[in-house]
This record gives sequence, structure tokens and C-alpha cells, in this order.
Amino acid sequence: MSDEHKKDVDAYSGVDTTGHEWDGIKELDNPLPRWWVWVFYASIVWSVIYWVFMPSWPGLPGMDGHLRGVRDHSERANVAVAIAELEESRAPMFTRLTEAADTGGISAIEADPDLLNFALAAGSSAFGDNCATCHGAGGQGFIGYPNLNDDVWLWGGSFDDIRHTLHVGIRWENNPDTRFSQMPAYGRDELLSREEISAVTDYVMTLSDMIEPTEAGQTTGAEIFEFQCSACHGPNGMGDRMQGAPNLTDQEWLYGGTREQISNTIWRGPYGMMPAWEGRLDEEVITALAAYVYLLGGGESDGAYTEASAADAMDTLDAAGR
Repeated sequence: MSDEHKKDVDAYSGVDTTGHEWDGIKELDNPLPRWWVWVFYASIVWSVIYWVFMPSWPGLPGMDGHLRGVRDHSERANVAVAIAELEESRAPMFTRLTEAADTGGISAIEADPDLLNFALAAGSSAFGDNCATCHGAGGQGFIGYPNLNDDVWLWGGSFDDIRHTLHVGIRWENNPDTRFSQMPAYGRDELLSREEISAVTDYVMTLSDMIEPTEAGQTTGAEIFEFQCSACHGPNGMGDRMQGAPNLTDQEWLYGGTREQISNTIWRGPYGMMPAWEGRLDEEVITALAAYVYLLGGGESDGAYTEASAADAMDTLDAAGR
């Protein structure tokens, strides 16, 4: 045998090498362990069996986009069955919840501990899936997204008000019954000059005792407020829930309460939206969600609600790990 084709033998182990070498380290040409070879062959056999019984190859024409397999297995179908079974198991409690809400409101729900716990658990789940992205996991809100833990409500904070808001949404164009209000963009649309916006900002901030009155605010600002703003916010800035116009005297600001933020709000006329959840969520789920939001901390009394009852309900929910 010529030197060119002669196998290289490792001097230390006496085993042939593959001829591969890295940094002086040679690869030995040892055979694979027999157990490893049999596992490899078994995996090939198993893959063929899997192709026959289970969905596998994608993109095949005439087979719904993939090879379905003789078992016709579908995780999507399994999930649909599991959801249907869950809905069936929860249906009696949802029926009780809707009946209680329609006949006695939040008071009837609170009067039934089992029903209250169910409403809070179902509402918490719906809130996490649909509302927490904007309002925060705990409903604390962010700039531009209302805090649901306080007692400040643009459209009313009773259980029925909250449930109605969830049904129709806010400025949701796909629902003709949506709650609607619109603040003009006084600066962007050149309805007021920068100097006039500055003056009305001063006046608005004095309504909630945030700054001492200024001459511009008490003259130009007050005049502009009377002609441009009082129709919605009221002559004293107390707001109007029928129009969704916020109270300007309570130092609660949806879009920020610094002078710059208030001025920017007047300049651009914010136009926030909330989806109408009817048609997107079942009626029973909306009812549970309304109860959860109501008891989150800021629901207004329309029956037996008290801060203590809300705290007890939320403690029960936390204890259940939901």
C-alpha cells in the first residue's frame, strides 16, 4: 500500500484515525456503540409509524394542507372540546350570575358568597385576557388609560354604568350606541393661539387649586373657558357624566396633571377609545367583568356596596390564588 493511502494510526491508542486533525488533536475512527446505532434505527422506524398515524408532512395538495394521518388527530379539535366542556361546567353559575345581576344588581351578587367568588374569578380571568394590556394587571391604569381602582368615573361608576360601558365601548365606531364625546384640538386645529391656550391652562389649574390665580388666567383664560369649555365641563369645571366630560376640580388627570401635560391636552384634543365588548365576549362574561371592575376598588354605591365588602371579596379571591 502506498504511503498516500496508508491509514494513519494513533500512536497512543493504536486506533485508526479519520484523517481529521485540529490543533494537533486527531479524531479516532472508533465505531459507534451498538446501543446508539439501534436507538438511531428505532427512531427512524418510529418516525415512519408517526407519519402514518399522526399529522405530519405539510403542504400536500388535497389533504387540507398536510398529511392528516390515520388517527385524524387534531390538537385544535381537542382544545375546542376542552373549552366546550369548561363552558358547560360553568354554565349554571353564569346563569345564576346573570339572573342575579338583572334582578338585584351588584347587591344580589354580593349577597351570595359562592356567586360573588365565581364572579370575581371569572371577571379576573376576563380582565387579564382583555383589559390588562391597557389598564394594567391591577387596574391601576396609565397616562391615557383610566385607573379603575379610584372613584373617578367619566361615564358613571355604578355596576349598571360599568356594565353598559363594557357593552357599548367608548368612541367605538363599530357600535352605534357607543358612549361618545370629543374634545376639540384647540391648538392643532388653530382654534386658539398658544397664548390663549396658556391662559386657559392657567385658569383650569386654578379650578383645582394647583396654582395661584394668574392675571391671564382670570381674564383671557376665564373668558375662553366660558365660551369654549363650560358647555361640556360646566361653568365651575365640575364635569358632566352624560357627556363623558371630566371634572376639572379634583386634581385627577387622565392625560397627566403637569402644566405641560394639561396644555398638550388642550392643544391636541385627545381621542381615546375602548372596544365595545358585546359580540366579542358572552353576556355572562361581561357581567362577571363588570362585577370584578366594580369591586376592584372604585365602584360607586348602587346598593349594598361598601369599601369593606369590596376588600373582603378581593381577599377571598387572593386567598383562592386567582
